[in-house]
Amino acid sequence: MSTPSPSIFEHPIRVYWEDTDAGGIVFYANYLKFFERARTEWLRTLGFGQQVLRDESGGMFVVSETTVKYHAPARLDDTLVVTAELQSGGKASLTIAQRAYLRTPGQTPSSDRLLAEGTIRLGWVDCTNLKPGRIPAPVLEALK
Repeated sequence: MSTPSPSIFEHPIRVYWEDTDAGGIVFYANYLKFFERARTEWLRTLGFGQQVLRDESGGMFVVSETTVKYHAPARLDDTLVVTAELQSGGKASLTIAQRAYLRTPGQTPSSDRLLAEGTIRLGWVDCTNLKPGRIPAPVLEALK
């Protein structure tokens, strides 16, 4: 399967020993960590470091729902490309589509192999009481 269009955010990740199980295969829950890293870096490229965003707005994103489908295993030392793409968004929540691909060194991105895909629903909450709030307007504008 080929990688998505260049307009979708991509983040490279190397598989380390700590990411694998006793069989040397990436432990299934670690794909959620990989997705989180890609979303964090995506926001950073849009100008929103999460700590600064929290400090300046008093709010933060929290995961409220996730689905993941696994297609093939990743192994120790593999190079992955993890994507993030806004699927839908409102004033208080976002749904992000994410995929993890195996990138074979020396091959073109069109030969990347889909390993896992899913969606992550994020809600915006107040940091002090964790009650739902509105995503800051500059964040929503940057995501358009």
